[in-house]
Order: sequence, then C-alpha cells, then structure tokens
Amino acid sequence: MEVDEENNTSPSAEESSIAVPNGQAVAGTVSIPPLPPVQPIVPALIPPAAVPPIAPIPAIAPVVRPLAPLPVRPPVFKPPVQQNGEARTSDSDSEDDDAGQATGGEYEISEESRLVRERQEKARQELLMKRRASALAVPTNDMAVRARLRRLGEPITLFGEREMERRDRLRMIMARLDAEGQLEKLMKAHEEEEAAASAPAETDEEEIEYPFYTEGPKELLDARIEIAKYSIARAAARLQRAKRRRDDPDEDMDAEVDWALKQAGSLILDCSEIGDDRPLSGCSFSYDGKLLATCSLSGVAKLWTMPQLNKFCTLKGHTERATDIAFSPVHDHLATASADRTARLWKTDGSLLRTFEGHLDRLARIGFHPSGKYLGTTSFDKTWRLWDIDTGVELLLQEGHSRSVYGIAFHHDGSLAASCGLDALARVWDLRTGRSVLALEGHVKPVLGASFSPNGYHLATGGEDNTCRIWDLRKKKSLYIIPAHQNLISEVKFEPQEGYYLLTASYDMTAKVWSGRDFKPVKTLQGHEAKVTALDINGDAQHIVTVSHDRTIKLWAIASDRNQDMDLD
Repeated sequence: MEVDEENNTSPSAEESSIAVPNGQAVAGTVSIPPLPPVQPIVPALIPPAAVPPIAPIPAIAPVVRPLAPLPVRPPVFKPPVQQNGEARTSDSDSEDDDAGQATGGEYEISEESRLVRERQEKARQELLMKRRASALAVPTNDMAVRARLRRLGEPITLFGEREMERRDRLRMIMARLDAEGQLEKLMKAHEEEEAAASAPAETDEEEIEYPFYTEGPKELLDARIEIAKYSIARAAARLQRAKRRRDDPDEDMDAEVDWALKQAGSLILDCSEIGDDRPLSGCSFSYDGKLLATCSLSGVAKLWTMPQLNKFCTLKGHTERATDIAFSPVHDHLATASADRTARLWKTDGSLLRTFEGHLDRLARIGFHPSGKYLGTTSFDKTWRLWDIDTGVELLLQEGHSRSVYGIAFHHDGSLAASCGLDALARVWDLRTGRSVLALEGHVKPVLGASFSPNGYHLATGGEDNTCRIWDLRKKKSLYIIPAHQNLISEVKFEPQEGYYLLTASYDMTAKVWSGRDFKPVKTLQGHEAKVTALDINGDAQHIVTVSHDRTIKLWAIASDRNQDMDLD
C-alpha cells in the first residue's frame, strides 16, 4: 500500500516540474522545504520506474483490433450452378464470381442480400427458360396440344384453363424437358402423334356415311303433313286480310290501335277471389270465354264461371304440384302440367281423358296447337315434346336447349313453335320440317315466357333479366327491348285478335299493358300482394285474369262495359 501511494505521488511531482518552464522549475524545487525528507524514498522507487513505458499501453490498444476477424466464416453466397454444362453468358459474370470469391472472406452476406440474390438468380433462370421455350415448335391446334400433353404424362387441361394458356403450359413443359436432357421423351411423343394422325384416315370416311338425323315414326310424318296443310290455309287467310285492310281506304289502322289502347287503359279490377289454399301457378280462359281454369301448387285444378268467378268444378289427379293449365282453342278440353312428370287431358265436367307420360323431369309450361289436335309440353329434362291429343302418342321429342326448357308458344298459323328456357335462349322451330329456323340470343338470364303476335311476324319473350324483348321474325333480330319490371317476368301474352297490345306479368306483384305499335306503357294492373305467376286474356279482349302467390284470382275488365251494365241497372 505504501509503495502504491509513493508511486502515485511521484508522478505528480514530476508532472508539476515538467509543467513549468525550466528556470522556474529549479527555483520552485529549491524553495520547497518538505522535499528533502521525500528524496530518500524516490531513489528506492527508481528501479520499478519501468512504469513510464506502461503509460503508452492505452495507445497500443487499437493494435489489438485484429482479434475481431476470428469468427470469420466462409461466405454464404455461392456462385450459380450451371445446368447441362452451360457456359457463362459473359465475361462480366466470371469477373463478378471471382470478385465474390476474393472478397467472400472479408465480409459476411446478410440475409436480405442473400434473398435478393436468390430472386435475381431465379429471374435469370426463368428468362433463360423462356428463351429456350420460344425456340421450340409447339402445335397450334388445341386437340394436338391435348394429345401431346397426354403423351408426356401431363394433365390435358386445368380448371379454368383456356387454349392459349394450355399451349403456353405445353411450351414450358417441353422447355423443361429439353433443359433436363430428356429429348428422347419428346421425340417419342412426336412420333406417336404422327402415327396417330396417319392411321384414322379410313375410319373417317366410314363415319361420314351415318346420317345426322334419326328417322321419326309414321305418325310424326302424318302430323307434319297435316300441320302444313292447316298452316298454309291459315297463313293465306291472314295475308289476304292484311292486304284488304291495307288497300281499303275506309280502314284507319292508327284509329283502331288508338281505340284498342284506350280500352286497355280503362281496365279496372272487377273481381277478386281466393283460388286455393296454396299459391296459384296458372290460369286460362276457355275458347268461348265462359269458363276460367286455374291450378295451384296443391296439385288441384279448378274451373270457374265467368264473370262472377263461381267455382264450377275441381280436377284432382296429380300427385305433385301443378305448374300450368291451358284450354283447348277449339274444344271443351283442358290440359294440366305437373311436377309429377305427367300431363293430363280433362273434360270440363271433371273427367280424365288421357295421361301423357314420357318426360324424365318435372314439367314447366303447356300449350295447345291452334288446330287443337296437338299438345306441347316443356320440361326440366331439357326437352319439349309434341303429343297427339286423340291417341296420346308422343309424336316428337325435341332437344336443342342446353338447360331446362320452360316456356312454349305456337304461331297463330300453326306452322311455328317457340321454346325458351333457362339457357337464356329462345328458339323458333318449323313444325312442318322439324328444323330450328331461329335461335334468338339477347337475354342475359333465363327466359320464362314467349308469345306470338297475331300479325304473324312479332315474337315477345320475357325472362329473369326483368326485360321483355320484341323480335322481328322477318329481320331475325331484336326490334325492341322493354325494361318492363323491377323483378323477373313470369309470362308474356299478346292481345289475341290483332295484337294491338301486349301483357306482361312479373314477380314485382304487378301486371302491365304495353302498346303493340311502339311498345310504350299503357296501364299497370296493381292489386296483388305477392308474385304474379300467370295471366290470360279472353278471346274478345274484354277481360284479363291474373293469378298470384297470394292465392287470389283477380279479374280485370274494361271500365266502359261495367258502366253500361250499371246504366242498364
């Protein structure tokens, strides 16, 4: 301890003597009396005076820094491995690699830098792969692309894959196989394609011999002949009447249309009646306008007297819900369609005449041919069928829709039939030849109803896109697009005499009347409290009936007739 204190004091004295100038330092040491006793101790400490060399030790401390590189590890980065003996693309790549190896021992690559380099290397490899793929010959025919994918053991198509995407996938697969050195596999697949292309040349000629159509029964041939005779006479009468009205100077077409629209604009609710315990699905007037028929989801059909709507008869027989009902245009017969896959023919006294069986799924709509001899039915089995009323024979099973067929209508001449379905398509069929003469595309959602105009060249369709389209059969295109309702249109129907106005029923709880001349709105029939499922108009255009899911039947009459009755009373 004493030695330490002495060591501590000695530097202070030296520092004091060094701090002043030489002359003053001597004078200072001589004048201080206490120094003589300390002098004997100082020489004894001189041998350990080797302490002054220790003073610069702190300055040597920076030299110790070379200890830091002791934890040096080899660099994480590795030069890219060349595939299939690929030569480096440029001299700069080799210089970069050499520089990385030279400096690898001096610094440590961070994780972020390593990820960046990996991404760059991956992008470089993808670029090289695309260059290699662009130089390969890939088939342009989609069937050939599928065949090659199958021979390479790859899936021929992926979910949602298009033709160009499939071709690009084949190109990348071929480039990968080429890069991996599997050229033999590619050559073998190419040889198999050539062999398959040259083999079936003889079989194709044999397949062409088979006819595209299937021969129908003799009953269908007889029906086509009869329909042709019937339609020619009706068409001739219609054209003669149109010419007479055009050439007659006393005929004022505009005045007649205005009068008919005025009559339609005066429609009022004349009667409302509860039709069934379940929602109503269909309605139809008899050809003489004395009876009204309705059907419901309970499977029961009912007949009502006009215009008081007194229940006349009940028709029971279906085991599932009834979907539609229609009166014959010439007889006192009516037909019903049901979800039990059958259609039934009834007499007005309630007796069952015939059951039509053959559909594979539930029926949708039903309609009589204008001659009254044939019945058309549509079904969710994607077909519509034509039946002989007298014999009950299925004359025609017509396909053509890709989804369920819902609506059907017959031309007033009897020559054409229109079908519409859930594939958003309406088709016009020539019943005399069996051909599909028109495919009317325009609706963006399922089409639920169709109706021919008595003028012979207009067809109305309505569907779930809330619009009603008017098609001109002469121009084969859509003539008008009516944004008719705020919900889907369940049925459309032209006025049966001259087609002066058009009726539409909708799930927005209303039915509307539209002008047949310019298809402007004329009248809105409001009163139902639920979806309006069907409507009909009688032969003299004096009454309109609508049925709804609110289970009510509403009868609309022209106000002038009602006023005349009140005046007579």
